[in-house]
Amino acid sequence: MSINQTLRLKTGAELLIECLLEEKADTIFGYPGGAVIPIYDALYECSGIRHILTRHEQAAVHAADGYARVTGRAGVALVTSGPGATNAVTGIANAFMDSVPLVVLTGQVSTDLIGRDSFQEVNIFGMTMDVTKHNYAVTDIAQLPRIVKEAFYIATTGRPGPVLIDLPKNIMAAKTGLVPALQASIRGYQPAPPIPDESAGLIRVKLRASRRPVLVAGGGVVSSGAAEELVRFAENAGIPVATTLMGIGAFPSRHPLYLGMLGMHGTYAANRAVHQADLLICLGTRLNDRLSGKAKSFSPQSWKIQVDVDDAELDKNIPMDLSIQGGIRELLAQLNAQPCDSLGSEWAEDAAGWERKVPQFTASDGKSTLNPQEVIKLLDKLTEGNAVVATDVGQHQIWTAHHYRFSRPRSFLTSGGLGTMGFGFPAAIGAAIALEGDDRPILCVTGDGSFQMNLQELMTAVDYRLPVKIAILNNGYLGMVRQWQQLFYERRYSSVQISSPDFAAFANAYGVPGFRAQTVQEAELAIRQALEIPGPALMEFNVREEQNVYPMVPPGESNDKMLTGEGEL
Repeated sequence: MSINQTLRLKTGAELLIECLLEEKADTIFGYPGGAVIPIYDALYECSGIRHILTRHEQAAVHAADGYARVTGRAGVALVTSGPGATNAVTGIANAFMDSVPLVVLTGQVSTDLIGRDSFQEVNIFGMTMDVTKHNYAVTDIAQLPRIVKEAFYIATTGRPGPVLIDLPKNIMAAKTGLVPALQASIRGYQPAPPIPDESAGLIRVKLRASRRPVLVAGGGVVSSGAAEELVRFAENAGIPVATTLMGIGAFPSRHPLYLGMLGMHGTYAANRAVHQADLLICLGTRLNDRLSGKAKSFSPQSWKIQVDVDDAELDKNIPMDLSIQGGIRELLAQLNAQPCDSLGSEWAEDAAGWERKVPQFTASDGKSTLNPQEVIKLLDKLTEGNAVVATDVGQHQIWTAHHYRFSRPRSFLTSGGLGTMGFGFPAAIGAAIALEGDDRPILCVTGDGSFQMNLQELMTAVDYRLPVKIAILNNGYLGMVRQWQQLFYERRYSSVQISSPDFAAFANAYGVPGFRAQTVQEAELAIRQALEIPGPALMEFNVREEQNVYPMVPPGESNDKMLTGEGEL
């Protein structure tokens, strides 16, 4: 080997960084450890990729998830072997359930130590097979360029999802002259088959014959970039639209055709319209148990159409009359190319009018304890509905879904399928990193229980001066658990009371301004002050302890059986 050839050699870690640059990766969220030291050495020398140091591996993956949700590009996380990898599993599973494109890089012990119960060794490849779209274990440095290229291609095409690459330490330290791969070619992998013209034609026929059509927009509308086509289609035909939790933002909340969220915690208008529909067009949703309620009585009078890029989701939970595998944007573009005549406004106006029958919360008198819904409405008002909002899981999540008026896709970041407490704050951090230079506010709406699961990330927000505004609805309970115990199990719920620190003082210890409010006037002042601060800020709202989320479909019931707090509708 000549001297010039020797000079051209690089480490596996340096090759990995070159491959990431080829995929236009500009940010990595991570936490270092022994097995990934070679990668961190190479990353230190790279000016084209920014590393964001979180304080926990789960938070690193959630932050990469938030980055991916607001950009549509693959988020990248880097963690070490053993506990670093296992800490990341919840974040990976969360992204898998919500179809979020991630590439997660895990360190691994050297290949000669695998299978020996070596220090910080776990079989993360085997552990994550059920919660990744695909995963890889690199056993030869020659595989690395192809694997990285395929990982990004798989993560971002078809139905998006997380892909894991397990990287043994000795392979990252090995020398090579390889260069990044320029294209991926995976035999048998077809991300989105073309949609036959006949399918679009049949939908038009059914629409013309329909009198009570409803569109159900799921997360697939957002991930496929089909929101504009959806609005055009709904307006042309005059069809009311309901969204899933993951579909919020796919259709403007203030649009007169919007009925709100469907399902267990959905609006009366959305649930009643779907129950009475004679044609149901479901776009990018699996229609899971929280959405459909009792499967046998879900939209019993309708002719049902389901469109999804993943054929595994077709007819999975609800039997369909027409199942179409393919891209939602492609189908809507086909339909919009020959617009359907408006079906008339009477049905849409009737459906929108039902919303008024939902019991509204009673505003506080300005002196008594805040209603949590009032806080969300204030956040909406003072940000003009223009914020990117990340939530955790529980009552605050549903109140945000109902009372924050989202106007665009990729602005509501929440854990839908897995229901992961602790997701919201690191996801907001990832969004703030992705949207640096954007003037939209970044909000994290959370509960006193959820926030305590990843509150250590305050230091991350401080280090990078991220303008994340944290709104904690503090009711002293794990509120959703208490509500279920109270309504459906008739049990005492003192066991789900939760104590909390003085959140404002806690924030101050991290150098974050903290505010506290328990009246409407104090809440409005706190929000205004927090929004004016250039970096992170924390707001603690002491809200009514035993406020319930309504309307609510009891578990196992059909969507026309709704609890309102005052009996059934």
